[in-house]
Amino acid sequence: MKNANTKIIADLKSGHCDFYSQLYEQNYQLVERYVLKNHGTVDDAKDIFQDIMLVLIEKIYADDFELTASFSTYIFAIGKNLWLKKLRNISYQKEITLNDFNTTSLYAEVSSFIEIEMTYMEKLESLMKKMSAHCYHLLRSMFYLDKKIEDIQKDFGYSSRHNAQNQKYKCLEQAKKKANEQTDKK
Repeated sequence: MKNANTKIIADLKSGHCDFYSQLYEQNYQLVERYVLKNHGTVDDAKDIFQDIMLVLIEKIYADDFELTASFSTYIFAIGKNLWLKKLRNISYQKEITLNDFNTTSLYAEVSSFIEIEMTYMEKLESLMKKMSAHCYHLLRSMFYLDKKIEDIQKDFGYSSRHNAQNQKYKCLEQAKKKANEQTDKK
């Protein structure tokens, strides 16, 4: 996912219109469905999607920008947050301006929505990237590629099945520790 996100960010920064069209084709319908289900119109959805693109463009040029979810999840989270903010402001008869998007609280809310919207696999992949390379590859082989312990022993050069199981245990403990660290930060 990281390499794909890096490529998407580079493509966005290049400013090619066709790439923005591709993002629109891949993500607009999801945003539109959400807006329509939540008392909006097609025009509202179009406005929200334009606002999403403005936020996205501004965010990708920020020095501290780090994408921890898929672009689809990120775009949907921004859209959901913007639409809910617009609904709140409508109830207070307040117009949203571009400066409203330029706030730290907006980005914090978007990050919160992203965390909620991330799929289980995205969360797992994000967690595994924080582990040592050895454990990442070992656990990936076991759980993603569904390799047997004997194959792991052979592939990783462990002298015995017991050593392979011991490494699996240590890596699972590392995963638990990283998950707890991640939870403690929230």
